[in-house]
Amino acid sequence: MPYDALLIVSFGGPECREEVIPFLENVLRGRNVPRERMLDVAEHYYHFGGRSPINEQCRQLVSALRERLSIPVYWGNRNWHPMLADTVRQMAVDGVRRAIAVATSAYASYSGCRQYIDNIAAARAAAGADAPLIDKLPPFWEHPGWAAANADRVAAALCKVPAERRAAARIVFTAHSIPSVMAAQCRYEEQLVEIAKRVSARVGHEEWDLVWQSRSGAPSQSWLEPDILEHLPVLASNGVTDVVVSPIGFLSDHMEVLYDLDHEAARVAADLGLHFVRAATAGTHPSVIALIQELIQAPVTVCAEGCCPAPRR
Repeated sequence: MPYDALLIVSFGGPECREEVIPFLENVLRGRNVPRERMLDVAEHYYHFGGRSPINEQCRQLVSALRERLSIPVYWGNRNWHPMLADTVRQMAVDGVRRAIAVATSAYASYSGCRQYIDNIAAARAAAGADAPLIDKLPPFWEHPGWAAANADRVAAALCKVPAERRAAARIVFTAHSIPSVMAAQCRYEEQLVEIAKRVSARVGHEEWDLVWQSRSGAPSQSWLEPDILEHLPVLASNGVTDVVVSPIGFLSDHMEVLYDLDHEAARVAADLGLHFVRAATAGTHPSVIALIQELIQAPVTVCAEGCCPAPRR
């Protein structure tokens, strides 16, 4: 293996109420977002006691990988502890010379790929001359293991729909919406359409849609649509009685999955009389662990120079 360590790079999240505001200030630093809007988002975290699930799910991912790999596995976040720069400093202390990084994002976009490359470069600069060289794997959505893991999660969710209604149930795949200008410069939407097709084919269910969730930004800015909260009433009006929602755009649970789907979308569905089942995220499914193990073995493909550029504003 050409690398002597694996680095998991993730978004990060608070783990108690006191961490919510400092975390959101990190996320929004340098952006022109009104504080009132930040406080509104903070309420989403307070609804769950101030704890995001993402850090614990990263711990589970790291633990599962350590059981399978012969090299050390490190973990650092963009926005909250363990901070990426601190992790890279520790890697230098431990004598790591060359590492391969995997971001907890399966698809190509600026925020899900290029921004992590920039974060790694900044962390290496902060760590100094002894920082290890760090390459990043490209988004891994196309690996068969990704479709397999998500198909298992969707199949399990479909089983929660009464057998006599299961064939007519609608699978609603969701992913985080991004600005249209960002989507125009990457293959994010195209990749999600393709993986939705692959997963639906694996579970043998042709009734599906791909919609979006968790948009932010100014109302005047165009983002990928439709939003799931707008799509559910359309399904109900068309006679759909059961929906299986698969957050296929996420490797593991984020606050956006818990609040926007398990809370908001589930409430809208209940008001509409829809039977709502949320499929689990892929998480530490054995196929996910196996695909990462396979991708970091030689020969390794790394992100191309200039991939997933920042959106033009």
